[in-house]
Order: sequence, then C-alpha cells, then structure tokens
Amino acid sequence: MCLGCLPPSQLFSCTWVRFSPPLWRFPLTRGPSPTSAGARVPWGLGSLLCAQLGHRGTQEVPPGVTGGTLGMVRARAGALLLHHLLDQRPHVALFRELYLVCVETALFSRQFSNLLGTVYRCGNLNFTCDGNSLISPVGNRVTVFDLKNNKSDTLPLATRYNIKCVGLSPDGRLAIIVDEGGDALLVSLVCRSVLHHFHFKGAVHSVAFSPDGRKFVVTKGNGAQLYHAPGRRREFNAFVLDKTYFGPYDETTCIDWTDDSKCFVVGSKDMSTWVFGAERWDNLIYYALGGHRDAIVACFFEADSLDVYTLSQDGALCVWQCDTPPAGLRLKAPSGWRADLQRREGDEDEEDNEEEETAVRGKAAPAAEEQQGKVRYSRLAKYFFNKEGDFNNLTAAAYHKKVHLLVTGFASGMFHLHELPEFNLIHSLSISDQRVASVAINSSGDWIAFGCSGLGQLLVWEWQSESYVLKQQGHFNSMVSLAYSPDGQYIVTGGDDGKVKVWNTLSGFCFITFTEHSSGVTGVTFTATGYVIVTSSMDGTVRAFDLHRYRNFRTFTSPRPTQFSCVAVDTSGEVVAAGAQDSFEIFIWSMQTGRLLDVLSGHEGPISGLCFNPTKSVLASASWDRTVRLWDMADSWRTTETLALTSDALAVTFRPDGAELAVATLNSQITFWDPENAVQTGSIEGRHDLKSGRKELDKITAKHSAKGKAFTALCYSADGQSVLAGGRSKFVCIYHVREQILRKRFEISGNLSLDAMEEFLNRRKMTEFGNLALIDQDAAEEAGVAIPLPGVKKGDMSSRHFKPEIRVTSLRFSPTGRCWAATTTEGLLIYSLDARMLFDPFELDTSVTPARVRAALRQRDFTRAILMAFRLNERKLLQEALESVPWDEVEVVTSSLPDLYVEKVLEFLASSLEVSHHLEFYLVWAQKLLMAHGQKLKARAGTLLPAVQFLQKSIQRHLDGLSKLCDWNRYSLRFTLAVSQQRGLKRASEAPGSEEEADGSDEDDESLHLLGAGPGDADGLCP
Repeated sequence: MCLGCLPPSQLFSCTWVRFSPPLWRFPLTRGPSPTSAGARVPWGLGSLLCAQLGHRGTQEVPPGVTGGTLGMVRARAGALLLHHLLDQRPHVALFRELYLVCVETALFSRQFSNLLGTVYRCGNLNFTCDGNSLISPVGNRVTVFDLKNNKSDTLPLATRYNIKCVGLSPDGRLAIIVDEGGDALLVSLVCRSVLHHFHFKGAVHSVAFSPDGRKFVVTKGNGAQLYHAPGRRREFNAFVLDKTYFGPYDETTCIDWTDDSKCFVVGSKDMSTWVFGAERWDNLIYYALGGHRDAIVACFFEADSLDVYTLSQDGALCVWQCDTPPAGLRLKAPSGWRADLQRREGDEDEEDNEEEETAVRGKAAPAAEEQQGKVRYSRLAKYFFNKEGDFNNLTAAAYHKKVHLLVTGFASGMFHLHELPEFNLIHSLSISDQRVASVAINSSGDWIAFGCSGLGQLLVWEWQSESYVLKQQGHFNSMVSLAYSPDGQYIVTGGDDGKVKVWNTLSGFCFITFTEHSSGVTGVTFTATGYVIVTSSMDGTVRAFDLHRYRNFRTFTSPRPTQFSCVAVDTSGEVVAAGAQDSFEIFIWSMQTGRLLDVLSGHEGPISGLCFNPTKSVLASASWDRTVRLWDMADSWRTTETLALTSDALAVTFRPDGAELAVATLNSQITFWDPENAVQTGSIEGRHDLKSGRKELDKITAKHSAKGKAFTALCYSADGQSVLAGGRSKFVCIYHVREQILRKRFEISGNLSLDAMEEFLNRRKMTEFGNLALIDQDAAEEAGVAIPLPGVKKGDMSSRHFKPEIRVTSLRFSPTGRCWAATTTEGLLIYSLDARMLFDPFELDTSVTPARVRAALRQRDFTRAILMAFRLNERKLLQEALESVPWDEVEVVTSSLPDLYVEKVLEFLASSLEVSHHLEFYLVWAQKLLMAHGQKLKARAGTLLPAVQFLQKSIQRHLDGLSKLCDWNRYSLRFTLAVSQQRGLKRASEAPGSEEEADGSDEDDESLHLLGAGPGDADGLCP
C-alpha cells in the first residue's frame, strides 16, 4: 500500500518526524492549505512523493493538525520509501533535501523539561506518604522537591489557571489538582501523566482524600461535596458525586477527616465549623460549632477521636470534646422503600448474610439505636495566640495527630509550634517578612514546610534540630537575563529585584544568591573559565563574582553616574564591556586591574545589546539609533564598520564561529550580516510568528497591538544553524538561518491567569458599566486584579493587585546543544531534547537490521556491529552494541572506527554517562576514543565543541558526587583513627603498653596517609 494512502490511525502508531510549515509552499504540494482541521490535503511525506509520481491519494487531516504544522510521517517508512525511489526518479536531490529538512525539524521538537527560578506561588503544600518529597504548586504547574536526593522536578502537565489546591491520596499514587477556575486534573504521580479531567463548575478552596482512600471531599461555595475516589479499574467517569452537604452561610475554607474515614469537619468564613458524617449515621448527621469571631482558617480532628480543634483568623483556638467515640456511630435504619425491600428479602439464611454485610458497612441494630443518644460537643478551652496585644492574623495551620504538634503561620512571617491539647509553646520563629500562605508536616512529624506567596519562598524546617532542610526563594520581580556556564552545569539569572542567583541544572536548586546590587540587574554573563560571573545593573555598577569563594571581587564604575543596560566579556575574560542607557556610551574595563580602559562614543541612542566575537577581538554594539557598530579591540577600539538598520536595534548576537551576526529590530525583523564585509545576508519577518495577545485593559485589538511588539531576545543554537527568538509574547520561535524559515514555535505557557494570553477578549466579561476584569473581587485573598498605575510596567505596581503580562525576557541555548532556557513571567523554563521520541537513521540501508547487528556481536565483529547500530540509531541497540565490547578490546575497536562515526560515538558516550552505572567502562571508552582520534578532532573543534562540552558536563557531575562521598569517607576514617589513638593513649596512661601497640598506631597513621594521599596532596587531605 502507498504510504500516502495509509489512514491516520496507522500513521500515528509509531515515532514521528514533524514537517516545517513552509513545506506547504513547496512546489510538490497539491491541494489547499490545511487552514482548519478536516481539510482534504495530500497527507505526509508519502503523499508528497505519490503526488509527484502521479498518485492522487488523500486523507482527512486529524484534529490538531493546522497550518502551523504540515503533518506527521513515520520516519522509518519514509526512509525506506526514499531508498527505493532515489534510483528510479530524477528527483534524487529534491527528495533527499526534503527528507533531511524533516529530520532536522524533528531534532528541534524539544519538550518542557523543568521549571527553575520559581519554587512556590500559591496553593497548599503536601508531603508525599514517605515524607521525603514535597509537592509545591508553582503557578499552573506542580514541582516535586526530593529532599532526600536534593533534586527538584516539575511534572510535564499544566492547568488552565493558577493552581488553587492539591489533594494527595494516602498511598501517594494519585493527586487531584484544582485551579482557580474550578478545573481539576486527576494525576498519576507514578507515570507522571493526567488520567482524567473534571470541571467542578465553581471555585474550589480545598480538597482532601479520606484516610482509606475511597472518597474525597471538596469545599465549593457554601457547601461541601463528597465524591467516590477513582479506583484501579478503568471507569468512564472517575469522579462520582455521592452527597452534597450544606449548612454554612458563607464560603467553606478547610477540611479534615477522622482516622476511620467516618466523618469529616468543614470550616467556613461565617465563623462556624460543621461536622458531617460520611455515611448515613443515625446519631450524627451534622453538628455546628461556633465560638469564633473571625473566619475559620483550619480545623482538625484528634487521633482516633471525634474531638475537634478549630482555629480562626484572629488567632483563636477552640478545643471541642465529643461525648461519643468513633465506634459509637451507628447507621440509620432503613425506612420507606428501603425497609420494604429489606423485608421482602426473606429467609433466615439470607437474613444472616445480610446481618454480616451490614456489620461490615457499619449498620446498627434497632436495639442499639434506642440505647444511644445523639452526638454532642462541648467546648473544653479557648486559647489565644495574640497574648501580647500585637494583632497578627493567623493565615495557615497544620496539625500532626500522632505527635500532637500544631504549627501555625501568621501574616507577619512568624510561625509557632504548640503541643495540644495543653497548648504548650515549643518554638517560635520568624522566617519571612511576608505572610505564611501554607504549612505542611511530613508523616514522621520531623519536617515542617512553609510557603510564602509574597516573596515566593519555600522552606522546610526540622524543628527538633532547629535547622533548615530546604531554603529556596525565587526572584521577587520578574527575571530579566540569564546565561549558561561553559560546561552547561549552571545557569545564572538576574532579576528586577537586584539579586543574582546561580542555579544547578541537574538538581534545579539555587545554591548561591548575590545581593550586592541595589537596583535591577540588566545583564549577566559567564567568563570562558566558568568561575566568574559578570553582571550589570541600573544602579550604575558592573560587578564580578567569584564562584569559588562566593564573593564580589571586582566592582566597575563609570566616571559619571550612569545606568548600564547590558554587559559582555571577551573570550579571554580579560576585557569587560558595558553599555549605558542614558549617556549612549560603552565603557571598557580590565578584569585584572579593575581600571577603566576606554569609553566608546558614537551611538546616538541607548545601548540595547553588546556581544563579543567568539573568534576575533571585535565587539558589536546595538543601539536605538538604528545602527550596529563593530569595534576592533586590536586597533585601539576604532569603529571598523557601521551597519545601518531599518529600525531600532533591540538585540545582537554572534554565531558561535563568529562568521555571522544576527540583529533583532523594533519592526519584528531579524537581519543577518556578514561582519567581515558588512553585507546583509538575509532577513526574517517574524511579526506573524510572534502573535501577541490582547490584554484585558487594552482598548485596541491584538492585531493592532502586535505592530508595536518585536523580538527582544536572540540567541544562536550550538551548531549555528538556527536562531532562537522571543519577546512580548507567549511564543518562542526557532528559525533556520540558511533557509530563513520557521522550524518550530513553542508556547511557553497556557496559564490564563496571566495577561495577554488570548487574542480576543471574553465578551461575557463586558458589561454596560465596563470590563469586569477591572473589579477587584478577591482582594482579601490577594488574588484579584486591578488597574496598575499609568506608566508602571514592572515592579509592585504601587502595591496594588495586578495581572502579570506573559513575556520572554532572555533566551540562551545550552553549550551542549541539547536544551535551551528562557526567562519568562512564569520563571526559568528549560526545554530539552527527548531522544526517545525520535527515529533518526544515519545512512540507512535495507541490509541493516537489528538481527544483523546482534549476529555481528555473536561473531565478535564489534566494529561492524557498532557501525550498523549507529546507522539504525536506536538507543537500546547502541547501548547493547557498545556494552558487548570487552574492556580490553575497546582500544582496538576505537582505533578502527571511521572518522564519520567518532563524533556520534562521543555524543552517545556523553549521554550514557549521565544515566548509566557503568562509569569506569564508559570512561575507558572516552579515553581510548580521544587518544586514538584526538589529533583529527582538533581540525574540526568548532563542530565538536557541543559534544565535548556535553561529555565534560557528564564527567564533572560524577566527579562532584563521588568526590563528596570519598571526602566523607576519608574524614570519617581519620576521625575513627584519631579516636582509637586517643583511647590507646588513655589505656597507655593507665597501664604501660607494649611496643607492639605503638607500632600498630604508627601503621594506622601510615594506612591513613596511604588511603588519602594523592598527587600534590602530601598529608592525604583535600586543601
């Protein structure tokens, strides 16, 4: 059957390669452009080939395939089809080029990998059932912090709005995530995927599973809804409503369950607390508790009891005692048609079986019903947190039933630890200047998690040792700039809050924060060594930070106070350049001496970007005066060329080999220049690809507002074939430089809680009095929206509630070429390449099959097996082929590899070192490969640089982990030997020892030195 005639269900059954959109303008295509789902068009690569050969097969375009994507085609079938057609038709080069463009486009199908820079925003915190991981809602995403392994990971899912609450099942396998719009996601934490979507048709304040995991309760409006929890069987409707409970007059705020899952308690803003029965109890249908003068913040049951603790916002705690134990609850006797049905079910044997079933379900006999009365509550005590008179609102609380530990957080940033029911104060500490929004306690009761939404802080406190287990904070305002370290291990970010943070890409944590700047940071960069960070700020200083000692060792200033808008460092790390925003000058300093070397003038507008040529001593500066100037450092900083632009320049960057220059301008264009000849080589019109949205306060449409928006961030890929661009939009575009076409467009966020997300306003929010978005309805919860002051674009918006606008402020490709990062309104987003989703064969032939690869391995023809495995380019087969080679034959195999495959083997070794446990084996492979082909690889060092940096990053990660373990073992052994020697001296003072004991102690010292000594380490200890 022809590939173009295959149904979409078969085409979508395997791994795919994505076409680039401009292929619809390819002369081979026939039929209309697929502007909407359902258009009849030639389908996939097979259809294009068949159309050229005269075949007219078409298929329906499935939903989701629009004009931005031509479609999907199975790469393996396309490769085989090309193989059969290349020798039969004269269009050999045409088909080969078409296939290569498809494969290259697939290589840019990067997926969301992790979210850094934001650790907590709003919602409730949850510990997993083992107590070692913390689940934190971050905007419309969820991040899991592994506190035991010191690692963070963001789940690959997102809600439509900011997350309001998260409910975790008792076994830790399922989670219910509810956003501000009432949409819920049932998520499997095991497979990290969404199992079910549900809409509660209203705002939900909290959700909680029962301890047995069979039911869960959500607080919605002034009521509570009880649902059957989804089971392990597949169901059409995972959420089945059981009962709806009413009673409060205002919104319900909090939930807690009894240990036996028989009852639950609900707190409300009307200052009342309601105890409801999860079953049809005869002596407890509902019970209302009062005693407070403010809204209820939290309510808890005591362990194995119906006693209740209630806490209100004014800092009051009420202790309620119940006169009935949980075992005293009895089910209501059936009445009406239920009783008639029960009487019809007849004989004595059936009645015996029925009595057994009702005992399991908790039904009570009529005799016990007459003996017991209704459940009653009485208030034992009432305590107050604000005893000193300083009024402080209580904002969050958590209670551990086994330890009887109550943790309360307040609006001033303080928290208290009390022991209940005596209300004994254990500890009190201030952790922040902002309100504590959420509190959680792990299963053992040792760790307490605090979330502060104002500053985006997340802390885990071990109260017994009074120490921090985790202390993370994102940027208070939006992040402005970022830079990768040369090995790709670290990312440095600068924000409007004046802080510079360094993040570990592997763990996702920030390990150092520099606070020396007194104003917003406008630019950050690494030196070539990777141990020095240079930053520019609006406070008029350029600072250099040392990552060895974590200090600011250089501060560069200008003769006249000025605001710096950008910074750049040359490849040697000796020259620092910064552009001024108000004086239109460029200042040059020496890194070694800190002295001002020169002041470059000539621009007539603010400097928007600086970039050094990676291979030459040339500095490129972009300005709002519609020019880009090239300054030669070797020729006394004279202007060698002035590139005239059609609009204001917003960003400038050099290609990694220095042979090309890209400039982003205000008219949404990206122009490419030859810096040697000062000739423009190409341009890309990106206005239609940017697609900005309409803000809720805009008076004009998104189409008209897009005329004033452009790309403000620009970056080349590691190989220099593509350029990454972003700006005031939710899209990030990757363009092919040579073809000048759009390869891929990423939507960085779908969070409707941000502004300018949609192209059209919702007409249902428009009334005769104006837009409902201007009304701040939820100001008490600090989640509302109001008009920012005129002219205020960033900051606290004069401390009024506002809806942040989605934008991309900076973009950088990783030096390894496998991922790229973007600083956005949501945080620091990292997109990485998932090689498992691709089938990218290399010089594929019909004679190359997995069976023949394994046959060559059995014949011990390892070189041929590895070459065939790389031609198939399947990861599992490659791993099997390389790991089948004995370690003593690795040198022979590496020396016989062709030069064409050396780079591919090097990339595979780097990726395998990250996940494989065969550390020594792959290190032997890397050593033998570099020793055998090192001289040849130097000739093409530019193309091999991403692979070498990726290999260096993998080896450095293992070195960091193993060095800590080895140092710990060495210090432990040294301590053990020292203790043993002290005991030996003590015994010698009590009773004279023999000479053998003295000799033994000397041998211990020698063994310690032998264990720890190394080259340049005479005493066996690390410097």
